[in-house]
Amino acid sequence: MAEALLNWKGKGRFEVESAGSRPADRVNPLAIEMLRQYDIPWRGRAPRGVDGLERQPWDFVITVCDRAKESCPIFPGQPMLAHWGMPDPAEVDGDEPTKRAAFRDAFLLISRRIDLLLALPLEKLERLALDARLQAIGEGRQRA
Repeated sequence: MAEALLNWKGKGRFEVESAGSRPADRVNPLAIEMLRQYDIPWRGRAPRGVDGLERQPWDFVITVCDRAKESCPIFPGQPMLAHWGMPDPAEVDGDEPTKRAAFRDAFLLISRRIDLLLALPLEKLERLALDARLQAIGEGRQRA
């Protein structure tokens, strides 16, 4: 969901790739449902792992679940790293409405964090200030 959201909201400002530490065989249908519900375009890509991404240069690497943070490879070029931790909605047990609510909550949290990222004056901030602001978004201490 984060990849689709940032690609859509960023309007070409970023080149976004999503990867998982233990990717599923397919994108969860509830994630696709959330994207469609909010009219977010989705390219229909299969989930992918992080293997090979460490050979590409990145400006930012943002992890959204603790497993990804713990198994994140070392990236060249010293990208800014931020952890925007949140519960994995795919791991929620319960009935269909409970699972849908988990995906909606995750979608809204990611969407809000991406809005805060996009509001940052990226070109004007020094690296350390930008790094601190990226971390603050994930910790709920953000200010645009």
